[in-house]
Amino acid sequence: MRDKTQTNSAAPGDRLIRAGAIVFFVGAVATLVTVAPLFLGTKPFPTYMFGLSMLMGVGFLIAGAGVLRSVAAGRRQARGAVR
Repeated sequence: MRDKTQTNSAAPGDRLIRAGAIVFFVGAVATLVTVAPLFLGTKPFPTYMFGLSMLMGVGFLIAGAGVLRSVAAGRRQARGAVR
């Protein structure tokens, strides 16, 4: 018997996890760009670049919310299967 879940179906938290990963990597690149002048001895970037570096934490929180949403949906589905 085939499994009821298709391989290309998206779970409830998948979009949040993907969006969080994208935001995290944008923040990681901004962090590398912000820290690079310290090692290269050049003029530092403007202050807003330090703000963009904070996107790493925001992306981590978004992805964490997606994981929690996925876990909650799995628990609801498991509870429904028991009854």
